[in-house]
Amino acid sequence: METVYGGKIILSLKINLILFYIGAAGDCNISISQQPYLEVDYTQEAVTIQCSFSTAGCPLEKPMSLWFRYGAHLPENLCMHGCRNERGKFIVHEALAQSQVSLTVNRVAFNDSAIYICGIAFPSSKEPRAKRTGEGTMLVVRETKLLGKKLQSFLIVLLSLLSVYIIAVLVIFIVLSKSKSNTLRNKETEDSQKKKSARRIFQEIAQELYNKRHVETNQQPVSVKYKKDAMQILSMFDKKN
Repeated sequence: METVYGGKIILSLKINLILFYIGAAGDCNISISQQPYLEVDYTQEAVTIQCSFSTAGCPLEKPMSLWFRYGAHLPENLCMHGCRNERGKFIVHEALAQSQVSLTVNRVAFNDSAIYICGIAFPSSKEPRAKRTGEGTMLVVRETKLLGKKLQSFLIVLLSLLSVYIIAVLVIFIVLSKSKSNTLRNKETEDSQKKKSARRIFQEIAQELYNKRHVETNQQPVSVKYKKDAMQILSMFDKKN
């Protein structure tokens, strides 16, 4: 990091020398603003670095825009001849009436990662502030593809819908489970009631048989055999249920 800042200082000195030889002097003041950081994916065809400026007390002539970059190697002077070729590696677009200039880097590669510095100068002015450079934009070219804003929004919406769907399925599952549990409980209660009713019927039949036997034997005590018959009927019913 110290090497980068040290190189940036050296580059600034070189740029100031270039601007010094470009033009000379009036009461002119320039201020420049650049985006500090810009990150792109290596598959991106091109990237544009913006530079805005404002002037005060400067000549009426059009200012000159200059671009420099400081990367892993030596500092580079970019677009000294304007870079107007649309097929070139670098293209400079100027909207001087709106105080805007930009540098487009085509065919983005990993070695395009660098600090890009914008410079504005009035060649006819000898005022030191008539030639200025911005703080620079650090361009970083990444290997991992970055998701676009539209794709990110789509994924967020998709995840939200999926969450709602999962919650709805869970609610339906819980309701159906409770309903099935209540149905089984009601069925068990109904079966139990039926069994009790059938047992009562068999008991009545056994009692009727017992009474008939008792009448036939002229009020004699019921034999053990008849009692066993009644008990057998009840035991048979119990086994079935």
